[in-house]
Amino acid sequence: MDKATAAGLLVAMGIIYGDIGTSPLYVMQSIIDKEPIDERTVLGGLSCIFWTLTLQTTLKYVVLILRADNRGEGGILALFALVRRHAKWLTIPAIIGAATLLADGVITPPISVASAVEGLLKIYPDLQTVPIVIAIITGLFMFQIFGTGVVGRAFGPVMLIWFSMLAIFGIYWIAQDWTIFKAISPYYGYQLLTNPHGGDGGFWILGAVFLCTTGAEALYSDLGHCGRGNIRISWIFVKICLLLQYFGQGAWLLTQNGQLLNGRKPIFELMPEWFLIWGIAIATAAAVIASQALISGSFTLVSEAIRLNFWPKVRLHYPSDQKGQLYVPSMNIFLWLGCIGVVLWFKESANMEAAYGLAITLTMLMTTTLMAYYLHIKKFDMWWIVLFLVLYVSLEGAFLVANLRKFVHGGYVSLFIATAIIGLMVIWYRANIIKMRLTEYVKMADYIEPLKELSQDMSIPKYATHLVFMSNAARMGDIESKIIYSIFQKRPKRADIYWFVHVDTMDDPYTMEYKVNVIESDDIIKVNFRLGFKVEQKINLYFRKVVEDMVKKGEVDITSRYESLNKQNVIGDFRFVVLERFLSFENQLSLIEGTIMKAYFFIKDFTPSEDKWFGLDTSAVKVEKVPLIIRPVENVHLKRVE
Repeated sequence: MDKATAAGLLVAMGIIYGDIGTSPLYVMQSIIDKEPIDERTVLGGLSCIFWTLTLQTTLKYVVLILRADNRGEGGILALFALVRRHAKWLTIPAIIGAATLLADGVITPPISVASAVEGLLKIYPDLQTVPIVIAIITGLFMFQIFGTGVVGRAFGPVMLIWFSMLAIFGIYWIAQDWTIFKAISPYYGYQLLTNPHGGDGGFWILGAVFLCTTGAEALYSDLGHCGRGNIRISWIFVKICLLLQYFGQGAWLLTQNGQLLNGRKPIFELMPEWFLIWGIAIATAAAVIASQALISGSFTLVSEAIRLNFWPKVRLHYPSDQKGQLYVPSMNIFLWLGCIGVVLWFKESANMEAAYGLAITLTMLMTTTLMAYYLHIKKFDMWWIVLFLVLYVSLEGAFLVANLRKFVHGGYVSLFIATAIIGLMVIWYRANIIKMRLTEYVKMADYIEPLKELSQDMSIPKYATHLVFMSNAARMGDIESKIIYSIFQKRPKRADIYWFVHVDTMDDPYTMEYKVNVIESDDIIKVNFRLGFKVEQKINLYFRKVVEDMVKKGEVDITSRYESLNKQNVIGDFRFVVLERFLSFENQLSLIEGTIMKAYFFIKDFTPSEDKWFGLDTSAVKVEKVPLIIRPVENVHLKRVE
């Protein structure tokens, strides 16, 4: 975890630095904006960038937050899994943080790719860049279905070339004016922020400065892919390259004192004419990698949210056996449509900057909240926790206030997307709580004899040799009343062995354990799976493994009970039953609960059925619809007439 290797450093460079690594494409341009270039803005902007990367990215994320790993995994939901049992209110920052991070995924690919492609305007001034940007983004999302294992191996070398290029051209321009390094002094940043001189300067320039650290959250989210040691060591190189590029852009900007940028991008102005086309190609490749990393991160975030009951159980695909390779079709379509919409709405990267940064500021504030509580349960000195909170709530609060100014200029786009995602997550989370609270459980012990009698009742046709019910009952001795109803009343289901399978989602990301309770030998067996929130649901496969282990230990006989088949040692048939609930008409709900449950079941109609989610063999699965009666209608006054 804490060790660094050459291969690991290269992988880290390719996976986690795409977003923060492509920020030199637009940050200085955003700081200067439409105002005439002047020394005060350039030096103040550089000072703010230096201290933002130092305090926000290096100190908060690389030094502090990376300590909070959940068995090697990072990210806001992994952090939430570490602390959620200690306080229910922590669900609020977890949902807001995850939703705003997903919303950021709709803005990052368009602004990164557009910023790179717009470099072509320096060569071809009349070029229409929007179709090119849409084509690149569409190709990127189409490629997701095949997995990113092969291309992923090329990410590291490409990003190494990118960062080296940033450093080389930065050094070239710094060498022409070494005094640019005086901008490291926080005095210049303080002077710029406290003494505005018209335009969008002063404190509000923090909205543009913040763009240099938007990818910091990815450092933590990709902890499981790269390891703490690799991230910390590679960040030293990456930060040096980024600062050299920013200070190089500052040196060039000082040569343009008093002029307007007029759409020029400082990063491409640093390059000689003969290298420009190559520089644009490398920048575009880096932008694609930045987008790919964010898309993959969104897929991982959704898979974690599903297992924490924050997201509908949508279909997940695993294109390869490589760890972390995940494809979520529904999320891929959502992100693609969102990205295309952003490109068509804003058209230019300069316009997208207004929508960028606002959502991710909220993510960082939520991470700060969860981290403070993590430090609290780890028994850190309260004064250190207070210092951490004061420093980062002040810093990120200032960034948030500055970014709120962007709301009317495009920030509403990311906030609208984030609000929609928050609404979905709240509905799903609250509906699951309501369902669990009102699900009726009964003691399994009360039904042992009736189940044995049913199993031996030859007057009822046999439903299956092995009948397997998916159960929500976490306690080994409990079972839902709906399952008992299904076995005895809906249609009597005679079987030789009744299996009840429950799946617990654990806070540990990669737990794979199970516990067996043989309630009645060769008649009634309950299996509880304990799976981490990052483990794929392959219950068909896992259950088969459990049965094999039990057969080896002589705990169960799975041969067919039909005489002719038993003599030939034929294995008996297994049949799964999954109970899918629907909202009963026999309900008298409060307005809030009624709205939540109606929205929940409406959304559920567009998601895969439970059997597909559990990875069950569809040829041997019976899906039964059972009513979910939240609160029965009371005081029904019916009068009989003769």
